[in-house]
Amino acid sequence: MDLNIIIAFVLGLLLIYLIGRVMLIPLKLVFKLLINAVVGGVVLWIINYFGAYINIHIPLNPVTALTVGFLGIPGVVLLFVIQQIILR
Repeated sequence: MDLNIIIAFVLGLLLIYLIGRVMLIPLKLVFKLLINAVVGGVVLWIINYFGAYINIHIPLNPVTALTVGFLGIPGVVLLFVIQQIILR
């Protein structure tokens, strides 16, 4: 085999690997945001469901949905703390 063919083959494999890595990173971010949104939404629903008995309610609107979607459970905690600061 010619050395140029081997070098071209190795560079081609490296290029495929790098393209795969570049394409995989955004998918990981999308899946992470999706998981945060689902978990945060479930926690928000649980707080609203059980909080009705003790007067805790975090309204669901675009701002709270985006906060919970990006931050997940810490977003729910942040919304609760902000609500408590505003109400007192």
